Amino acid sequence: MPHLRFHPRLLDDARRWSAPIATADLAAGITVGIVALPLAMAFAIASGLKPEQGLVAAVIGGFLISALGGSSVQIGGPAGAFIVLVAAIVADHGVAGLLTATFMAGAMMVLIGLLGLGAWVRRIPGPVVAGFTNGIAVLIMLSQLKDLMGLNVASWPADFVAQMQALAVHAAGWSGPALALGGLTFAGMLLWNRLWQDQALLPRALVAGRAGCTAARVPGAIVALVSTAAATALFEWPVHTLGSRFGSIPSFLPTPSWALLPVQQWPSLMGPAATLALLGAIESLLCARVADGLMPDAPAHDPNQELMAHGLANGAVVFFAGMPVTGTIARTVTNVRSGGRTPLAGMVHAATLLSIMMVAAPWCLLVPLPALAGVLLFVAWNMGEWRDFARVWAHHPWERWMMLLTFALTVVTDLGVALGTGIGLAVLRAWWAARASAGAGENERGGSTGPN
Repeated sequence: MPHLRFHPRLLDDARRWSAPIATADLAAGITVGIVALPLAMAFAIASGLKPEQGLVAAVIGGFLISALGGSSVQIGGPAGAFIVLVAAIVADHGVAGLLTATFMAGAMMVLIGLLGLGAWVRRIPGPVVAGFTNGIAVLIMLSQLKDLMGLNVASWPADFVAQMQALAVHAAGWSGPALALGGLTFAGMLLWNRLWQDQALLPRALVAGRAGCTAARVPGAIVALVSTAAATALFEWPVHTLGSRFGSIPSFLPTPSWALLPVQQWPSLMGPAATLALLGAIESLLCARVADGLMPDAPAHDPNQELMAHGLANGAVVFFAGMPVTGTIARTVTNVRSGGRTPLAGMVHAATLLSIMMVAAPWCLLVPLPALAGVLLFVAWNMGEWRDFARVWAHHPWERWMMLLTFALTVVTDLGVALGTGIGLAVLRAWWAARASAGAGENERGGSTGPN
């Protein structure tokens, strides 16, 4: 078959390596690695996993996506879009079920890429993607209420209705210090980003000086977590930390092992695995398109190679008990803006994470969980396409209802049902438009008969 082609972008980009490009990639990779550290842990915890499962996924998956992918600058790792789905799979099938579904999803993504279907995945209409993305953003916010409010709940449910019931029962037990810490983290990250995006708000001497240039490169999440961890330890605030919840974080990669469910149970995970594969494919190709827009002079990404790389990365992380991985827009944008130009930057990002994990794992235990919840609230806020929702009534009726129905089903029911319904409506609309166009053509031909 003509599409059976495996050619990582690294093979092409390696030919144009030079000292300046390698230096820029090295600096960008270190920057992105620092940005990815708190997010990898936060996404794992929000998914019902241990923080090290997010770190391992970022190291193994991030390295393979960069080394084998079809984009020069895309950064892969755990993503906020996976939180709700991963939490639901863990709740229904356990961690072994998640690893099995991730392995199956990886195989599906490799197959999609081998068959050259990557371009078709990119044709999912924008309203469906917007409704799905906004729904996931809302679910991420809801999933953080337990740690944000300091609620004394043994296990926070993944289902929307169950979350509302749990909130009604336990809301009176909210913790003032936890809520203040999480709220300050969210507000601080908003302010940090705004200050360095609109530098007119800062003193000119600070912006122009070397200190200002250096400060502008420090990720807001790192500033937030370091400052809140120091304040929590100094003032002994009564909030849960990573250490009090998880005890310890390993400072090394685990030994590879096979922890999947027996093959006889795999058919029961076909639905969740397919949803994981489709969601990962959409996120990765959407991220790659964003990267192409940031680098118009560079070669566009190869969608099929990108999907094969993501499939192999997801197949590999399960042997280290890692969570699913995909392309991440925030870290990819950070990579490009920091000077990354080849896959070397993404590989350095993974090596940086591993180095930090080996050296600073004990210090990570001081991070307060309400602060991590505030970071995830900020991620969800940036993830949502709220402007599209604000203008929803200006859309074509088909697009309007595709977006609203996909959003509602994402929040209230199941991600697979929501995505399948949205794609089904898109196919129905395309069929209806083709039918109308064919009817109009027949009318024109019929009206043109007779003498000229």
